[in-house]
Amino acid sequence: MKALVYHGMKDVRVDTVDDPKIEESRDAIIRVTSTAICGSDLHIYNGSIPQPRPMVLGHEFMGIVEEVGKGVGNLKRGDRVVVPFPIACGTCFFCNHDLPGHCENSNPDHYGPEGGLMTEKGGALFGYTDLYGGYNGGQAEYVRVPYADYGPRIVPDSLTDEQVLFLTDIFPTGYSGIDWGQVKGGEVVAIFGAGPVGIMAAKSAWLRGAARVVVIDPLQYRLDKAKATANCETILWDNEKDTTEQIRAMSGGRGADVCVEAVGFEPMRNLFDRAKAVVNLEKGSPKVLEACMSAVRRGGTVSVLGVYATPFDNFPIGQFFDKGITIRGGQAPAQKHIDKLLEYIVQGKVKLDDIITHRLPLSEAAHGYDIFRNKKDNCVKVVLNP
Repeated sequence: MKALVYHGMKDVRVDTVDDPKIEESRDAIIRVTSTAICGSDLHIYNGSIPQPRPMVLGHEFMGIVEEVGKGVGNLKRGDRVVVPFPIACGTCFFCNHDLPGHCENSNPDHYGPEGGLMTEKGGALFGYTDLYGGYNGGQAEYVRVPYADYGPRIVPDSLTDEQVLFLTDIFPTGYSGIDWGQVKGGEVVAIFGAGPVGIMAAKSAWLRGAARVVVIDPLQYRLDKAKATANCETILWDNEKDTTEQIRAMSGGRGADVCVEAVGFEPMRNLFDRAKAVVNLEKGSPKVLEACMSAVRRGGTVSVLGVYATPFDNFPIGQFFDKGITIRGGQAPAQKHIDKLLEYIVQGKVKLDDIITHRLPLSEAAHGYDIFRNKKDNCVKVVLNP
């Protein structure tokens, strides 16, 4: 089959690789009909999260069931399914507590309670390095799906691939940020990052009854996309101080009830930020997380959806304590929310495919990574068709 393979930093190629096979009784083989490039894929592409051997990337995919193992009783050949990005068994302590990203069984070689830099990581993820299970991902013609009786959801024939594809990751992830903030109605929600996850968080904030939703980003074209697709207010980021002051002015001087960090440890940075990271032996920067902690009100919540893979010096723990901030973050529990979110789509309460800016064949996946990573051609979201 053809698949997008990571070979090293900024080196991805569509190669011919072996077809996946059933390896365990709970496996399924999916023929991929649609897949997408995610912002967190770029951390591998950039070399910021190490991967020493070639690997098929991609954790946002859906398709048609081609084959199932003997232990899969809820799927059959020909079913059309969407697949959540965490690989989870569905039976362990964490799966039973709606925490599939911490599954005890899917990442046996690198799992553990510590959550260290290079050891004792969480549950497995599709196409996301050996540290997270070493499973090939879905930017391919076919993919092996472990625990297929737990993860995949059959989708109605009345919905197109693009209407439901983002149930794989970015919609449940954006929704998790709002859910962690316990948005019940009437809140001011500030979302840092106008990429796909940030826009999905904005859409989710409206679903949960927010009174005001503002999205912050340093690029005007991304803010324009957020405003057009999520009907939100926007702030063009210049610096943390000015941004914080604008958010406080929108919220009676207090700050936002919930701030969502949808950027991660590789934000756009100036020379000073880069020099600081070198001096502190840090990878990337926590500048967006720090901005969230300033912009949130006392007693508010900061939801961290962007990936953070390393420690950072001078983390503002004093500010966290003085303001009484609740911080939630981590891999989104996609399986927890997916059925409810699918129903929102069926009922027409939310539209997801309006964020797509580029549709490419799988053969042009390397080009898709380039324009997405370098923000060319006003790129917000790339969908690949095998």
